[in-house]
Amino acid sequence: MLAIFLVCLVILVALAVPVASILLLSGIFLADITGRGRFINAIGDVYWENSTGFILISVPLFIFLGEIMVRSGIAGRMYSSVALWLTWLPGGLMHANVAASTLFAATSGSSVATVATIGTVAYPEIKKRRYHEGIFLGSLAAGGTLGILIPPSIAMIIYGVMTQTSIPDLYLAGIVPGLILAVLLSGTIFVICKIKPKWGGEQTIVSWAERFRALPDLLAPIAVFGSVVGSIYAGIATPTEAASLGVTVALVLSAFYRTLNLQMLLISFERTMVTTAMVLGIVFASMFLNFVLGFTGISNAVLAYVTALDLSAVSLVMCLIVFYILLGTFMEELSMILLTLPVVFPIVMDLNVAGFSDVWFGIIIVLVMELGLISPPFGMNLFVAQALRTRGGPFSDVTRGAIPFAVPMLILILALVAFPEIATFLPNWVKG
Repeated sequence: MLAIFLVCLVILVALAVPVASILLLSGIFLADITGRGRFINAIGDVYWENSTGFILISVPLFIFLGEIMVRSGIAGRMYSSVALWLTWLPGGLMHANVAASTLFAATSGSSVATVATIGTVAYPEIKKRRYHEGIFLGSLAAGGTLGILIPPSIAMIIYGVMTQTSIPDLYLAGIVPGLILAVLLSGTIFVICKIKPKWGGEQTIVSWAERFRALPDLLAPIAVFGSVVGSIYAGIATPTEAASLGVTVALVLSAFYRTLNLQMLLISFERTMVTTAMVLGIVFASMFLNFVLGFTGISNAVLAYVTALDLSAVSLVMCLIVFYILLGTFMEELSMILLTLPVVFPIVMDLNVAGFSDVWFGIIIVLVMELGLISPPFGMNLFVAQALRTRGGPFSDVTRGAIPFAVPMLILILALVAFPEIATFLPNWVKG
């Protein structure tokens, strides 16, 4: 019966049925076939209990924060400033893509928003400076993945809610891997441009005076990041309160730059509502499926089966990583994680290996999501990067351009399996 359920699940995904509907129908189906259809009556309770949770209010707030940063022009000024400081490197603007994505990720929490924002400013320079278009767009797609690893991260909030993991700890755990990944991505660009110098575009001469004049444009995103993350770790705000503080700071900065107006706010509100409805619809349906899996004993049955396989902890984790990488090639990343997390999370937590904590696994999950975002054929960041091409072009250019950047992500994932402390030492150090 379970095999039939899994086959039906794959068919629904292939037919492009909305993921929230798939998750909800899966929960109803499992509740019915296990002879405990009474759980269907719990749908309303599960949805109500989770939709009124204080922590999830931060999701629309962080989405709104990203929209303000984009439409106020703060993100565009930030990219221009970063680009001036990195023009001396081979492939200068591609390094700027990664650096600007790192800074924007610290204020946005969304991977797609990061690619779209940085790409809108960066793309017009491709032809002007003769960059290899595929590699340039690949660097944009890869740099954008930092949006869900460097705090604040919407993906981490959802993971924390689903698994009852400390969100401040997840935020701290994402900082070091995020910075390491940014360095690895820039290193990949450097190697590519050394092997293929023509792909790195033309270097431009920028005076030190120009660079220093542009520095104030970095203060706005730093102020937003400081207000959000700083307030959390100073112990004066919850993630939700920190998100609202970030929105307030961003609005004040927009007014300072004279880009705050009614039209900008209305568009930002509209995009926030659409994105929030999509994300939380999936989250609530996943929570109902999680509820059913727990009460019907399916999660325990899967856990017992996996335990009986007698795999080592590292072997099991590596199998899960390969499974997620393959799944990420044909399934949307957030949906993939929410669909599997109710079963996979208890398995990993049952390993009882030093360092293999809920926080560590959260970072592994986010990194696998990042890999899925640049994996053909359904990597979302690839589609966003392709959409930037005003004159069109084959989608294969973008996919080939993104492939080299999957290597540093895989390296970081393997490093985290071998050395979990890369993610866990900072939250452990802060907590003393």
